[in-house]
Amino acid sequence: MGLDMYARRISKENAINAFSVVHSDDTEEIHYWRKHHNLHGWMQTLYQSKGGTKEFNSEYVQLTLSDLLSLENDIKSNNLPITTGFFFGNNPPDEESNKDDLEFVDKARKIISEGDCVYYFSWW
Repeated sequence: MGLDMYARRISKENAINAFSVVHSDDTEEIHYWRKHHNLHGWMQTLYQSKGGTKEFNSEYVQLTLSDLLSLENDIKSNNLPITTGFFFGNNPPDEESNKDDLEFVDKARKIISEGDCVYYFSWW
């Protein structure tokens, strides 16, 4: 058991709002992280800044181009918030995880440029 984190490609038709999607077979997992707690903390802050009020577990949050730019800047400046939790593990960001995160940002930008949406989802 632990923090499992996903980014999913969702068609615009299945994107309801910043927190909700239509569950269908046309969604695609585009990235997976395991116990990347500081990235999860960044996503939780994003969720709350967009008006999310539930406990940030098994909740969706949509990532826009602006969000991805902010994420990219925070990764490059090592500014992901220190985040802890019982199931989150203790894996501080390093060069390898930063490279993987930046690859995700590039992939997500491409998907948005193609007209689809990108959502983050996690559960612990």
